[in-house]
Amino acid sequence: MQEYETLKTLVNEIEADISKAEGGNKAAGTRVRKQMQKIKQASQTVRNRVLEIRTVP
Repeated sequence: MQEYETLKTLVNEIEADISKAEGGNKAAGTRVRKQMQKIKQASQTVRNRVLEIRTVP
């Protein structure tokens, strides 16, 4: 499922910035919050896709 692969990619991309944000880097924290919003949207897309798959006979 392409939607899930997109979600995994977004999560992998944010890893370095999370480490920087934990170290106190404010700009990295801003990037993390922005990326988390994209992850939230991608998660919703995956949820909707799973529902579509489940309801199709």
